[in-house]
Amino acid sequence: VQLQASGGGLVQAGDSLRLSCAASGGTFSGYRMGWFRQAPGREREFVAAIRWNGATTYYADSVKGRFTISRDNAKNTVSLQMNSLKPEDTGVYYCAAVSDIKYSDYRSRIVAPVASEYDYWGQGTQVTVSS
Repeated sequence: VQLQASGGGLVQAGDSLRLSCAASGGTFSGYRMGWFRQAPGREREFVAAIRWNGATTYYADSVKGRFTISRDNAKNTVSLQMNSLKPEDTGVYYCAAVSDIKYSDYRSRIVAPVASEYDYWGQGTQVTVSS
């Protein structure tokens, strides 16, 4: 599976951005899709994830109420709508994928925030939020 993230940019605090990730080469509709981010000097951290059927979403506490993850299985894309951006949201945002069609909701919830549980990664897109 190849993943291509796009949509990053330089914005001011309070602005919005929409990231997109296009997938190719696999059965997109069977994958859990996640967004992670990494700021300079920090470890990669979980942002949001969505199950293969779009029925369940997961968010880091730091972005709940501001970010929304969605997917379009017909277009093989996953998006991350980011509102009310803060300087601490700055970083390189990566989309990731793993097959989870056989997972229970309980199992998926446990592993969704864990980067090592994803098999495929995009190249990242830079998001910079100025104060």
